[in-house]
Amino acid sequence: MSLFIASLNSGSNGNCYYVGNQQEAVLVDAGISCREIEKRMSRLGLSLKKVRAVFISHEHSDHIRGVAALSRKYQLPVYITFPTLAYSGLVLDSHLVVPFKHQEAVAIGDLTIIPFLKHHDATDPHSFVVSCNNINVGVFTDLGIVCEELTRHFRKCHAAFLEANYDEAMLENGRYPYHLKRRIRGGKGHLSNSQALKLFIDHRANCLTHLLLSHLSRDNNSPELVHQLFSNHAVKTKVVVASRYEESEVYHITGEHTPAELVNAQLQYALF
Repeated sequence: MSLFIASLNSGSNGNCYYVGNQQEAVLVDAGISCREIEKRMSRLGLSLKKVRAVFISHEHSDHIRGVAALSRKYQLPVYITFPTLAYSGLVLDSHLVVPFKHQEAVAIGDLTIIPFLKHHDATDPHSFVVSCNNINVGVFTDLGIVCEELTRHFRKCHAAFLEANYDEAMLENGRYPYHLKRRIRGGKGHLSNSQALKLFIDHRANCLTHLLLSHLSRDNNSPELVHQLFSNHAVKTKVVVASRYEESEVYHITGEHTPAELVNAQLQYALF
């Protein structure tokens, strides 16, 4: 059984990622409004009736802004750690709150979701790998560093949402105050283009067919720059730059490269 993935929005203005099979799906984060999630999924031909749960990576507003309304309207369980819930300010129906723990697998129908801790300046931040029938999709954003856990899970992925937040030179020479620059690159902030590229080059699996570069900074990065940076190393992997303004296409993850991808090895990026 294959998986279908899409970025509904990706950036500091809101993050929401869809992963599902033909019967059920999950959202990772809901940092845009319930109405926007509905509109974007509808345009993609994705049904919210298939969504069985929302997994929350951490409490920052660009990851939780729409979750309360979405959960209440569709009676969706929200998988969230107790520390994250405590610091989030979210008001959720208690019967829809489901805690999870580091490295403890969660079953949602035929989907298996494995959460694991990451380095970010939040209370209890986690990344996720969503699997079905040995097809693995990683959701790896808001990463201060490339740690051993991240590397281990990335090596198994057939597709991944991977943060490429900033270009080092653009951040250094940009308008951000020093304390904010220090926070971004300080080991619990965000992953740079070069850090993401090194992970991609050194640790991608032969089965990695799709890479969606995510959570790009509006001020310290450029979709064209990232596109060019990764294009020289794409080989058989389709690389998409996820937009901070609109949804991506829906990508079908089968675990196999199609002939067109093998021949052309072309990169795509969403319109900005």
